[in-house]
Amino acid sequence: MAISLIRRLIQALFVILAMTVIVFVGVSVIGNPVDILINPDANQAERLRLIAHYGLDQPLWKQYLLFLQGLMHGDFGDSFVYGRPALGLILERLPATFELAISALLIAIVVGLPLGLYAGLHPHRISSRIIMSGSILGFSLPTFWVGLMLVMVFSVELHWLPTNGRGATAEMLGVQWSFLTRDGLAHLLLPAFNLALFKTSLVLRLTRAGVQEVLPQDYIKFARAKGLADRRIIFVHVLKNLMIPLVTIIGLEFGSLIAFSVVTESIFAWPGMGKLIIDSINLLDRPVIVAYLMMMVVLFVALNFLIDVCYTLLDPRVRLDAKA
Repeated sequence: MAISLIRRLIQALFVILAMTVIVFVGVSVIGNPVDILINPDANQAERLRLIAHYGLDQPLWKQYLLFLQGLMHGDFGDSFVYGRPALGLILERLPATFELAISALLIAIVVGLPLGLYAGLHPHRISSRIIMSGSILGFSLPTFWVGLMLVMVFSVELHWLPTNGRGATAEMLGVQWSFLTRDGLAHLLLPAFNLALFKTSLVLRLTRAGVQEVLPQDYIKFARAKGLADRRIIFVHVLKNLMIPLVTIIGLEFGSLIAFSVVTESIFAWPGMGKLIIDSINLLDRPVIVAYLMMMVVLFVALNFLIDVCYTLLDPRVRLDAKA
């Protein structure tokens, strides 16, 4: 087990190294941030001074080596726009994005899992067909349109929930969180629900498909022949066999919730990383863009590693050192 874990860690490091090349080259060849940062009326001397200040006059390979050197020390350089460390800017916004993503994932699990279980156990009921039709809507409706409709209905028309912002926060473990206050929780509900809609439909349909695949299996028939209660069959035998695909999807979807929450954060003016990265792309703020993308790379690699470890806990037959 220990050797397999070390092998996976080495593979993860190589993946991260390869992604540093792709991310750096992809960002560095796009435009010239000096054209945006400097006053058009500035003279050539001022322009050259700014280019040298940001190291943009260096060859691309040298910029990459300097980037790797900084990466090993957690230094992605200073933001061109804010004049502050890029990683620090992202870490300031990280708790808000994490809070939104975790809330959306909890909604997806709490709503999608029982509905999918019900639809899989009773596929021919009208209620199950209504649930599955609703899941199709969850896949089909654009996130930005749903967000606007939520604001229109619950904020503008009914005045139940606030339209934007994070609201009041309270400190826990040195970090400010919205869910700890009533006002913050009210601000959190709409963006979390908007972000969770697609994921809820995904969890629902995966659960239903898994239930219908497991129910005809011989061990389920044997459990029923032994006279086991339906509750025990469902929660011990059926759900246990659903966990591996669900853990895979939920783990990866958590990463996508963080990486692709840009639309939701923009609609609800949620002060997370999404708004920061949009502004940085518009202003070609390369250090912030690179720091954000590398953080996403590390996040997805770490999630994949944790999912592999969870496999061995959920199913002893799965081994990290198993070869295809």
